[in-house]
Amino acid sequence: MSHGNDGAPALARTLGLRAVVLFGLAYMTPLIVLGTFGVVAETTGGAVPTAYLLALLAMLFTAHSYGRMATAYPVAGSAYTYVRKAVDSRVGFLVGWVTLLDYFFLPMVIWLIGGAYLQARFPGVPFWVWIIGFVAVTTALNIRGIKTAERVNDLLMVLQTLVIVFFVLLSLRHVVDTGGAGALVSAAPFTNSATTAAGISAGAAIAAYSFLGFDAVTTLTEETVEPKRTMPRAILLIALIGGAVFIAVAYATQLAHPGGRFDDSGSAAFEIATTIGGDLFSSVFLAGLVVAQFASGIAAQASTSRLLFAMGRDGALPRTVFARVHPRYRTPALNIALTGAVGLIALRLDVATSTSFINFGAFVAFTFVNIAVLAMYARARREGLRPNPFSSAVAPAIGAVVDVYLLCNLDGKALTLGLIWLGTGVLYLTYLTRGFRTPPPEMSFAEQEETRGDAPSTTGG
Repeated sequence: MSHGNDGAPALARTLGLRAVVLFGLAYMTPLIVLGTFGVVAETTGGAVPTAYLLALLAMLFTAHSYGRMATAYPVAGSAYTYVRKAVDSRVGFLVGWVTLLDYFFLPMVIWLIGGAYLQARFPGVPFWVWIIGFVAVTTALNIRGIKTAERVNDLLMVLQTLVIVFFVLLSLRHVVDTGGAGALVSAAPFTNSATTAAGISAGAAIAAYSFLGFDAVTTLTEETVEPKRTMPRAILLIALIGGAVFIAVAYATQLAHPGGRFDDSGSAAFEIATTIGGDLFSSVFLAGLVVAQFASGIAAQASTSRLLFAMGRDGALPRTVFARVHPRYRTPALNIALTGAVGLIALRLDVATSTSFINFGAFVAFTFVNIAVLAMYARARREGLRPNPFSSAVAPAIGAVVDVYLLCNLDGKALTLGLIWLGTGVLYLTYLTRGFRTPPPEMSFAEQEETRGDAPSTTGG
């Protein structure tokens, strides 16, 4: 069992590159490209692959910035920690506060979508049964330990991948049966008479939601072996692999169903699944979606609990509650349970409202991580260093501009709810800093190194 230098239980380093990448991909939920296909297709006029291609190019700049910050500050906390260290402690606190929208509500949305699918298939079972079931099982697995969650996650990712492969193969078979082998190569899924620049941009803003996994894994930095080497590679791999899967699946699906018209855009994938594979495959597809939501819920809840742990350790949240590590499992058990409790709000909210919170928090975090890289570049220049101008200035500047553009293009409800939450954070920060007369509580980087301990653990959770 690993302990810090002060003898307190510490998070154990057990995750390698493969495990971190799988957690990120599970967080992204590759099947989400099918779950949101109808909405993006309607928005883009039947050019879903183009929307995902544009979103991938945009997100790669931000993923690059996350990788640089994870190397500079290999501790838990993600955007919250990066902005505190590179920009300002008060700005970092507010970024962390806004990011809580993303982290707190994403598990809830995942469980909410999974429950909605199951209720549609089994209308006789009360909706609350599915929600409580999701929350209870994922909470138990995450408290038991990150290695236990990893093992379950591996199995669920395999099942999810199989459903995606079968969906693509059946789509391509449908295309060959209806149009011949020559129909497999076409520019129509990327552009057609209904495609517009505005539609593609709006579709890319929606598609960007699917890429949230690359930033979430940075909260697992303190449980990752050789984080300075592993994290940057994992972040870029997650964005690239996820983006490639999204584009390939979207291309095959758009070939099987040209255009953007559906009986119900919210369940368009079921309509397509029935067309290409009949009722049997549509049932298999439903099972795959539920499995995907479960896998994503495990990863999302794990990441949320680690963000709360980092904020509690810094004193931004009460240490006695949020900075505690379970003495046996060495997981932030109270934070995991709290995330599960928040997930029960899904019983009173719908997907649209919950997703609005997520989008606001995500784009604010993305923007400020890019700004943090720019701040490090400026600091290095003042100290007489000569960092690479493209990777340290040009790339993060492009990423910040794109993220602000996406933020400004959110719907009114997202902006209103997000600004209300931000205003609440400003009030709490005012109280915490006694009217901004003192900085927010902050643990130094050296203290963090001592507290967590650096020795890798040889025991699973």
